Amino acid sequence: MASESCDVCERSVRIAGGIGDLWNFAFESTQGMTLELADGSEFFLCFECMEALPDDHEPTADDVAALRERTEPVEEGGRDHFWHWG
Repeated sequence: MASESCDVCERSVRIAGGIGDLWNFAFESTQGMTLELADGSEFFLCFECMEALPDDHEPTADDVAALRERTEPVEEGGRDHFWHWG
C-alpha cells in the first residue's frame, strides 16, 4: 500500500495500485489524486479537499492556498479522523 500526504489537510491518504497491493491483495480504493490546475500548478489532494475547491471557476494555486489557510491540519496519529474547516 502506498500513501501520500494531502497538500491541504496534510492527512496521509491511500494510493491504490502499488506493488504492495499485488502481494497482499488489497482492494481498497484510492483516497486522493494529483491535480494539474488551470494555472499549471500541481497538488496532491484528498477527495474531501478536492470537493472543497470552488466549482464556479477553474481552481488555481491561489484557491488551494486559500483552502489551506482555512483548514486545520490533522494531528499526528489522527490520520483516520476528520479535520475541521475554519
